[in-house]
Amino acid sequence: MNKQNIVVLLGGILFGFGLAYSGMTKPEIVLSFLQLKDLGLIFVLGGAAFVTFFAIIVVPKFLKKPPLGEQFKPRKAAMSRNVIIGAIIFGIGWGISGQCPGSAVASLGTGNLPIILGLATMFIGAYLRGILGSRHRSK
Repeated sequence: MNKQNIVVLLGGILFGFGLAYSGMTKPEIVLSFLQLKDLGLIFVLGGAAFVTFFAIIVVPKFLKKPPLGEQFKPRKAAMSRNVIIGAIIFGIGWGISGQCPGSAVASLGTGNLPIILGLATMFIGAYLRGILGSRHRSK
């Protein structure tokens, strides 16, 4: 296993532990947040946004190159109609189920086996989008 894979693995473990520790692996807590009854998720999201900002904006100013990569590259993503539609669909699914992909996977580690149904449907949705997207591009 190379260094980059080890860092990704450790980051994923840390992410999952943080979600479980904060209670965000429990759909009832997430739904409570979405109903504006429990705003604890704001602190989890804010902490993640702060760390991400620091890693993407501040760290590159002090390093000539990434510790595990060749160079810092700006992200070439643009806001598009597909991003907006996808965000709306994701939000509806999140609101109905109380699950987002990260917390659903982390929830497996806490013994929440019924979450497998939610994960399966997320994969099915992504797969169907991939099929529809490839058909649309080939026309």
